[in-house]
Amino acid sequence: MKPEDQLGEGLAELGLKLPGQTQGRLLQYVALLTKWNRTYNLTAIREPSRLVSHHLLDSVAVLPHLQGTSVVDVGSGAGLPGIPLAIVQRQWRVALLDSNHKKSAFLRQAVLELKLDNVEVVTARAEQWKPARLFDVVISRAFSDLPGFIEAAAHLCAPEGVLAAMKGIYPDEELAQLGSSAAIVRVVALRVPGVQAARHLALLRPGGER
Repeated sequence: MKPEDQLGEGLAELGLKLPGQTQGRLLQYVALLTKWNRTYNLTAIREPSRLVSHHLLDSVAVLPHLQGTSVVDVGSGAGLPGIPLAIVQRQWRVALLDSNHKKSAFLRQAVLELKLDNVEVVTARAEQWKPARLFDVVISRAFSDLPGFIEAAAHLCAPEGVLAAMKGIYPDEELAQLGSSAAIVRVVALRVPGVQAARHLALLRPGGER
């Protein structure tokens, strides 16, 4: 199946109706990722079909569970999930936060080529970054365990915001380790088209506030 057909079918399965231009920009991002991956080793995934399922669809599958208009992607790496979210939600303010200079170079080039004027790239450690404005959603994918995520990034979260951690299997042990550092809003099981493994989204509030 062609990547564009796979993306279209996957989005339909997720209940997301996106204009053709938006879908085209998502595929353009995959093309950039493939090109830069040869030199920068941004992702272990190489096959176009798996890039669509495990990166694009996996990223946008969280959209129905996020509220607000500002997002920071902590440990953004190759821009996941931040760039797909920014492409789909052009009205959102999105920050891509990563301490790796090579990955930040790719992120800046991707933002430039994809014309994402709603995106800011920040090269810094999460613990040390002090943004001028806090975020409604502080999201991460494969950044750290939940206690580490809370410790590193809770200060980026607006008072009514949430920390959103993308996980594989249900993170029982990590949730049990949170103590009073965060309250569990809910943990959502996600079904991502083309991905057979378990996917969950843990939504938390810092400091035990509900």
